Amino acid sequence: MNKNLITSLAEQKIFPIIRSSNPDVVVNTVEALLKGGLKIMEVNVETPLIYDAIKSVSKHADICAGGIITSMQAQAAIVAGAKCFSSPIFHMNLVKLSKDKQIPYIAGTSTANEAYVAWKARIPLVKIYPVTALGGPLYIEDLKRPMPFLSVLPQGNVKLNEVKSYIDAGATAVGVGRDLYDGYSYSEITARVKEAIAKL
Repeated sequence: MNKNLITSLAEQKIFPIIRSSNPDVVVNTVEALLKGGLKIMEVNVETPLIYDAIKSVSKHADICAGGIITSMQAQAAIVAGAKCFSSPIFHMNLVKLSKDKQIPYIAGTSTANEAYVAWKARIPLVKIYPVTALGGPLYIEDLKRPMPFLSVLPQGNVKLNEVKSYIDAGATAVGVGRDLYDGYSYSEITARVKEAIAKL
């Protein structure tokens, strides 16, 4: 399961990140992304109400619970049906929980040292965050050159039209948030995703 999800995400390339404190918006956005052809996506746990949204969409989509900082949040997300969890930080308590529950943990790192430590802890996919502030695709290239074994997921203010340059720089998949759905109707979200997939 662990490896399968990461392999599927590598094939999907675009990793949508949904942030909303409104469960209905989350559910509708997930459906729009599914129609566009994306099956694995991150839903940020903005409020405890979002666990209900995860529960309702996890039957059709592979949901990664995002913004997880504590073991309690991770447990609640797993109970709600999340297939993996993601954090802006790297924490050994979350590594332990991931191993116990056999559920992938995408740890957040910024520096080369942090990314290496996460890899040593057997994190299957290391999030590089906030990538735009760190230098974008060039930063990923610089990071991967001495450590080609790293499997990285750049995230943080990435635009949909930048996904290809991150993949070319060596990213396994690329997290795209607001640019994917902000200010667009649900049908427009679906159309944008289809177009982006076709280009990749």
